[in-house]
Amino acid sequence: MVATCSAAAYVIGGDVLVRLGSQVLGAVTFSSNWLYIAQGASYFDDTTPQLFRNLWSLAVEEQFYLLWPGLMLLVVLVPPRFVRVAIVVAMSVASAVAMAMLATPGGDATRVYFGTDTHSFGLALGAALALIVDSRFLGRAGRSRLLPFVGAVALGGLLVVPLTMPETDPFVTGGGLVLASALTALAIVGATTDDSWLGKALDLQPLRWIGQRSYGLYLWHWPILVLVVAALPPDASWWVAPSGALALTVVAAGVSYHLVERPIVTLGFAGAAASVRRPAQRVLAFAGALAFAGAVVMTGVAIANDPGKGEAQLAIERGEQSLEQSTPGRDVRFGPRRPPPLPGGDQIYAIGDSVMLAASPWLIQAYPGIAIDASVSRSMWVAPSMVQAVVDAGALRPILLLGLGTNGDVETRDLESVLEIVGDDTLVVLVNAQAPEDWIPVGNATLAEFARHERMVDLANWHDAIAPRIVELADDQVHPGGPISGGIYVGSITDALQRLADLPPVLTEDELRRVARRV
Repeated sequence: MVATCSAAAYVIGGDVLVRLGSQVLGAVTFSSNWLYIAQGASYFDDTTPQLFRNLWSLAVEEQFYLLWPGLMLLVVLVPPRFVRVAIVVAMSVASAVAMAMLATPGGDATRVYFGTDTHSFGLALGAALALIVDSRFLGRAGRSRLLPFVGAVALGGLLVVPLTMPETDPFVTGGGLVLASALTALAIVGATTDDSWLGKALDLQPLRWIGQRSYGLYLWHWPILVLVVAALPPDASWWVAPSGALALTVVAAGVSYHLVERPIVTLGFAGAAASVRRPAQRVLAFAGALAFAGAVVMTGVAIANDPGKGEAQLAIERGEQSLEQSTPGRDVRFGPRRPPPLPGGDQIYAIGDSVMLAASPWLIQAYPGIAIDASVSRSMWVAPSMVQAVVDAGALRPILLLGLGTNGDVETRDLESVLEIVGDDTLVVLVNAQAPEDWIPVGNATLAEFARHERMVDLANWHDAIAPRIVELADDQVHPGGPISGGIYVGSITDALQRLADLPPVLTEDELRRVARRV
């Protein structure tokens, strides 16, 4: 998989080659998780695609497998079985507590997500489960009658959890992943007990076919998706990449299952090689060996052609440089609370994600003196706390520009909280999002609906403005990649500011009475 996908990355070129060497090193040494942590590579950052990002979990597993046998030898020395179980459960709890304590609220959770120490609670829980099942803790009646129903409920919970727990929610690292592991353990118990109807149901086709190839499906799915997205034109329909990647993943997993996995699992490396006797088999094996050798060579060439940084990252760095050179000091004098049309930059305080960061050179050019606080991987759920901090510092300006819709769900309650914090005298511009992600249309609809019902709020429709010129974005189809897309981003904001500036003043009670008398 590593050689094949690296060779394909060389053919496609561009951002998929960024840091390919360290990713291949992490893959072959099962150390991807710690390499990513050392590099500061965020699991939640889509600005530069990591071809083998999914291999972090295999690294955690392998490291656990290296440590667990030694720990197991110590555990079995403890005579009472329930104490053994308690010790292993304590290991799981310690890992979960470490994740919750080390996670920074509102910050990037990559360290605790990738860390073997903080993300081994599921594996430890599985080890404890093995000790429980291999004991008299579970009576026959419970095993045969009650547990399949418990497992079915847990399985239903596992289907609900990923739909209701977005990756940016702090509950993910504060207990959500532990909940998923606990539900998984219950589902396993319910499905593997004697004469379990749940186990029989899960053993039917096509679930059995998927289960037998689940390792290959997991292994291939992410790099194939990254490669398909990189190979497609920017204006391709949203469904083309996931459906194409799904089809290719199924084919690749099926081929590798029959030609690689099964022969080696059943016969071993030497036995699989010795089983190649027929001329047709030898021709096929020789062709496969040549293809593998060629892929290995192309992997080396691909690593040598690493551009160092992706287009989106370069755009973000240009934005950071612009902010460093032009961030206004604390002595900026704010204007009146109701800015005149069109307002100057000294009237605007902007909070945003990496898209705003990439667009900041053009924002600064159009609105000199604008205050911009933008960073990668932010989502709308941090908006209330960030806006409250600005208000507490006395730095809020007459206009608040909010661009936080790219990295996760947009909830109306967060927007309402922001409006309550800033008060009635502050105009708010909400910038919607453009990204090839399934949550974008829902989030954009929420932003539009909220702006439609609030007099002091307007929508900067960046999504629709950039749609005809999507090719002007960086390769990730998210970030402004140059002056054209940057100008379109600023233009969508300018249109919203103009609409707010053109708002008629709110009539006083006396004025309303005079109007009513005239009517």
